Order: sequence, then structure tokens, then C-alpha cells
Amino acid sequence: MSTPAPAAPKKVNLRRPDIMEAVQAQVLSHYRSEIVERIRANGFALQADGLTIKLAKEFGFCYGVERAIDLAYAARKSFPPEKPIYLLGEIIHNPEVNDQIRNLGIKTISNKPTDDELSLLRQDDVVIIPAFGTEVATRRKLEDKGCILVDTTCGDVMSVWKRVRQYSREHVTSIIHGKAWHEETKATSSQARAYGGGHYLVVFTLAETDYVCNYILHGGNKAEFLKKFEGAYSEGFDPDQHLQAIGVANQTTMLRGETEDVQRRLRAAMIQKYGEAALDQHFRFFDTICGATQDRQDALGKLLHEPMNLLLVIGGYNSSNTSHLAEMGEAKLATYFVKNAAKMVSDKLIVHYDQHKKQEVETENWLPAGKITVGITAGASCPNNLIEDVIRRLCELRGISVQALLAN
Repeated sequence: MSTPAPAAPKKVNLRRPDIMEAVQAQVLSHYRSEIVERIRANGFALQADGLTIKLAKEFGFCYGVERAIDLAYAARKSFPPEKPIYLLGEIIHNPEVNDQIRNLGIKTISNKPTDDELSLLRQDDVVIIPAFGTEVATRRKLEDKGCILVDTTCGDVMSVWKRVRQYSREHVTSIIHGKAWHEETKATSSQARAYGGGHYLVVFTLAETDYVCNYILHGGNKAEFLKKFEGAYSEGFDPDQHLQAIGVANQTTMLRGETEDVQRRLRAAMIQKYGEAALDQHFRFFDTICGATQDRQDALGKLLHEPMNLLLVIGGYNSSNTSHLAEMGEAKLATYFVKNAAKMVSDKLIVHYDQHKKQEVETENWLPAGKITVGITAGASCPNNLIEDVIRRLCELRGISVQALLAN
């Protein structure tokens, strides 16, 4: 007797006009900023009393983040207040936004729930899948439980999944440029195993990429290879076997130029190993960098060509796309990566995130006296109200009223 197929996951229509109208009003009240809108309308710059503020022309919430937040708010409005709603991890990488989600009465469980957490869930409980997605195995467990899934996974992330599943079907190993510990990359790598036989390897840096290229060309110590990439490859991965046919994919929030470097170096290694005529049998690549991520990087690149004294980058410290904006700034001028305005303690002291030390650090005398220009940008998970808070604090530290700034 055959085993019955699992029931299709339950779906609910959250985009009813009455729900979305109420959601839009609530989201605007939480995250909108009149000041940011005024600066945008004023050519992305304002100045008063020796202070010039320049905003990058693309910053803050992207469409995928807005959609995820809207769906989370809509889920809470669609079900009775007493009905439990759970969120896998964080909806996006911004602490203030996640606090707002919890304030709606949505409970947080792990992005990869433990057995104890899964035991708390009942049939028809609502579970929100965050914008980065979740691992295949986690989704299947939730479906087996009979949970109602509210899937906010970003469309750009799902485009990468499509490519990785294609690689898997064609027995091509996915080389994923990303952070092996990041929720999105974990979800993406799980897609390589969706059909049981696929493999993946995650590379984070160009140095790691070069190590892989050297192994493809010359072989090497397999035990050393596996130790070096521990936690970043699929079960049963064998570099001697599974690097013969590879396809490059990426975490959508990486720097485009770096991902392009990764694929160029791997492509060159495969040409050297197998010859140009046989390249299609051994190498695949599709451009899967998120458009919003690239727009923000491009806009900051243009802003960095303008004369400025310092740059403020606003966003969650675990936000990949925001961290790359900070990297771009650090290469050009004094850059301070802050999650909110409270980190600007005084004109003599700022607390900001050091990506190399992976912790907050203090910098003294960060805000120069006299006539200055300050650049501001924010990651795709940072709401406009937090950008406004930073602008207000900057004005306060320089003894300037925001009204005076807006009047000019």
C-alpha cells in the first residue's frame, strides 16, 4: 500500500484590500519620515549653518523588505488576536523593525527551529518565513505539522534558488559566493540538496576562491581542503569528484564586483583545466545579485566621488548589504556604521560597528568643527524613521534646528 502524499500547505489571502489599506497606514505610522522625503525632494542634499547633509540617491527599504514587513503586519491583522503567529528568526536584519514585529504580538522562534520549538507548534498555527527564506528541511517540517505558512521570501532570493536547483538536477556543484553562516546562504545551499544528490561549496573571499581554483588545477590535500571549508559544504562533498562541473551562485547581497571576480577566476581555472571548447560541460554562471543591493552600491559609489568629511552608514550590524556599504565607505573616507542615532553619543564620541573586530568600538572627536559635509546612506533593511533620527541627532550635535535645515 502506497504512502499518501503530504497535504498541500494551507494558504491564506493576506492581500485583501481592507487588510492592506489598514496595513499601509500602520506601516507608514511606524517607518515614514517627512524629513527624509523633504531631503529627497531637495535633490538629496540640505545645508544650514556650516552643515551639509548629502543622501545617497538609493537607500533604505527595498521592495522585498517592504513586502516582507507588509505581509507580517497583514498576517497579524488577518487572524484573531488570540491566534498564535510565529516568525522564523528575524523578518529582516534590523533590530528596531524586529522589535516592532514582536510588539504586534508575533512570537519569534529560531530560523532553524529545534525539536522543542517544533513541538510547540500545532496544526493551523501561523508561521512567517522571513525575507531571506528558510532551509528546505525546515519548510517540510512545518508543512508536515500542518502549519499555515506566510512566505515573505524575497523574489531575488528565489531566483537564486531556481538556479541552484537547476545545477543540482544537472549534477553540477553549486559554488555559492556568500557567508556560510548567513540565513540566506543556508537556505540557498539547502536547495542544492532538494533533490537528494546535489552538492554545494560556499566561498566567502577571493582568497578562498583562489584556493579552490588551485585545487581544481593541481589537486591537493583533501583533508586540509575539507578542514578549511568546514561547515561550508554539503554532506558527502568530495573536492576530487565534485569540482569537475561547477556553477556559480551567490548570496544576493554580496558586492557585485567581488561576485564577478569569483566567477571569472573559477571560469579561468576550468578553461585552463578542461579547455575552452569543453567549458559548457564544466562551468555555469548566472548573474543573481539583487537589483536593490546593486542600486544602493552604485548610488553610494557616486556619492563617494563628491567631497565629504565623513560618511554615516545606518543599519543592522548583521545586515549583509549594509556591511558592504560600510566597506565601500571605509575604503574612501572616515566611515561610521551605526544601527541608530543613540550611537552618536556626543560630538566627541561615537559608538560604531567595526566589521574586522566584529564588535562595537568607540571613536573620539569624530565630528569635525567648522564647515563640514556629511554623507548618509542606509541598508535595504533600514526604515526612513531611523535615518531621520540620525539626521536630527547630527543637527542637534551641531546646534542646528532641523527646521532651519529644512528652511534652506
